[in-house]
Amino acid sequence: MTVADILPVTTRRSSRWLLLGSLALNLFFVGVAIAMAIRAPAPPSSWDRNVFVRVERIAGTLPPADADLLRGAVNGGKLTLEAAQNDYRAAQHEIRVALRQEPFAMDDLHAAMAKTRATRQNFDQTLQGLFADAATRMSPTGRQALADWPPGRNSTSKP
Repeated sequence: MTVADILPVTTRRSSRWLLLGSLALNLFFVGVAIAMAIRAPAPPSSWDRNVFVRVERIAGTLPPADADLLRGAVNGGKLTLEAAQNDYRAAQHEIRVALRQEPFAMDDLHAAMAKTRATRQNFDQTLQGLFADAATRMSPTGRQALADWPPGRNSTSKP
């Protein structure tokens, strides 16, 4: 005599549904595990603050001739842009120094923040000037790709 002979028919039916449900749940978990194992790696979570790395990312999305124009413009102004970037980073460091200062001096913090704003504006103007110089010589397709940065944006999307 087997266990199936002892159990009533309704219990055997519910056992079958329970077994089927358990099998479906196990298959689901196996599928999730496989999907997690073969999925694409997550994009890097950190953003490289170096302007030259960011320009290269942008250039990589442009048509080749336009990318060369952008790289050429940035390389032509490399020393000026590098100095502006270094000044901006140094000014940011002064804010951190002012915040750590004991006793805390609000005037020093305000002065460091004002210097950071000025150096950031100089950095932006330098970089934007180089981009504008390159854009005047780019093809319409290259300018459109530049306007749609980051990739996948279109002219109707909002910032």
